[in-house]
Amino acid sequence: MITDVLLGSSIAIIVMAGCYNSALFLLSRRRVRNDRAPHAERLYVFLLACLNEEKVLAESLARITSLPVGSFLALVIDDASEDRTAEIARAADPDRVKLLRRHLPDARRGKGAALNAGIRHLRESGVLDGRDPSDVIVCVVDADGRLDPHIVQAVDPFFDDPRTGATQVGVRMYNRHQGLLARLQDMEFVIYGDIFQSARRYFGSVGMGGNGQFMRLSALDTLSDGSGKGPWSDSLTEDLDLGVRLIARGWTNHHCTTAAVSQQAVLDVRRLVRQRSRWFQGHLQSARLVPLILREVPTRAAIDLLYHLSSPVLILLTSLLPLSFAVAAGGVLAGSVEAGRPLMSPMWFIGPYVLSFTAAYAYGWVYSRRERGLGLVRAVLLSHVFVVYGYIWFAAGWWGLWRMLTGKQTWLKTART
Repeated sequence: MITDVLLGSSIAIIVMAGCYNSALFLLSRRRVRNDRAPHAERLYVFLLACLNEEKVLAESLARITSLPVGSFLALVIDDASEDRTAEIARAADPDRVKLLRRHLPDARRGKGAALNAGIRHLRESGVLDGRDPSDVIVCVVDADGRLDPHIVQAVDPFFDDPRTGATQVGVRMYNRHQGLLARLQDMEFVIYGDIFQSARRYFGSVGMGGNGQFMRLSALDTLSDGSGKGPWSDSLTEDLDLGVRLIARGWTNHHCTTAAVSQQAVLDVRRLVRQRSRWFQGHLQSARLVPLILREVPTRAAIDLLYHLSSPVLILLTSLLPLSFAVAAGGVLAGSVEAGRPLMSPMWFIGPYVLSFTAAYAYGWVYSRRERGLGLVRAVLLSHVFVVYGYIWFAAGWWGLWRMLTGKQTWLKTART
């Protein structure tokens, strides 16, 4: 009886998610025009929160300092690193790259705390003096982030609208050719950006990612609570938290599909599960945003955000489907043997395939449009593997839940190679 309930519940969740995903796919095919309007020159400030990032920082800074932008600077926030992170920052263009060194015990309190320290430092150093906060755009870039050369030109038109608080660009894996695991992560981010984020523009519920998020300084100022902490929270997914709070303050978030930031894919399964368990735990923490959403966010955006925040619970419930299916199949098999009937009906294979892999065809088509050299057939075959790859969230989910229940709140930093 319990198995039947679990099986039915899991199937219902998959069908609901399939309908939702189909609706988002159709919405994501619509395009948005951005007409330019006169505006003052904007200052772009790139924040890089770094903890032992000597392996990747130099290349990222070289990309930033070569951007064809008139007014910009980069701030490297060294969060008590024990390697050559600070040395690499000092070796970069001193007119464009500034360094903030944080020390224990104040350092290593999470990415949000480091970013808040960076904003305070910029204000105290005087580099923002005389600047209208509405014309200062803050971009968070991971230490391994490699921005497209035209990224500012792609993002800037979104901020012509004074209601725009933030714009998220797409994310790619620059080492996606280094094995199947890296390729699947690249597909994951392309699908999330090109389908889910693109469609959520029409709901008003676009979320922020931890890499390549551009925010108007005046919008960030509205998130400060007067305590001096700054706009970012101490959540393990401070980006998700910030995006929701911007919407609740009446700002509009956008998603840019014409530019991307490339980052390093994780090449080890255990490290990948470790990374995703942190994201999962952060999503669980974000349940505290529900009262704010119900109170301050418009209905259409609120419904989508609540569904998004419920994803950890849905993932944990769906993770029981393989087990319940195996138990149910075992019971049917045993009954067929006793009754002398054929062992398995074809529906035992067709049904799970339809439930699990129908979306693979849409995913493959979307990814093939980004990776022209891959081809549609290979992309669809890869997307079938991608569906199975999604099971990694089951392991990450239960690990993240365990960490939350046992009170572990440390930031599981992704190791670089």
